[in-house]
Amino acid sequence: MKRILFVIAIGLIILSGCTGVKTLSTGLENESFLEFIGKPANYSNGVDVNIDDTTTFKAEVNKDHADRPKGKVYAISTGTHTVTVSHNNNVIFKKQIFVSAQETKKIILP
Repeated sequence: MKRILFVIAIGLIILSGCTGVKTLSTGLENESFLEFIGKPANYSNGVDVNIDDTTTFKAEVNKDHADRPKGKVYAISTGTHTVTVSHNNNVIFKKQIFVSAQETKKIILP
């Protein structure tokens, strides 16, 4: 009898430890990325980037790698943005772009 109660108790402990199947469903993060492509030697101090006249930051210029981004990329929100890139107070790129979720947009600098 003790043996049967012991087996039942062990079985209940094992069954109570199981939580069953858990599922998780997620979508894409609501962000996209910018990568600045050009000759890094021409932009040794980096470039100044302005997004929609509200956000300004200093960015590093990468060599072009066709297969995937290998340098630094910068996260921005999805949607339409006006991107202005300047170097030594000279505007070298200004364009309105559209980026979707998880897209990396390459900004090609002269």
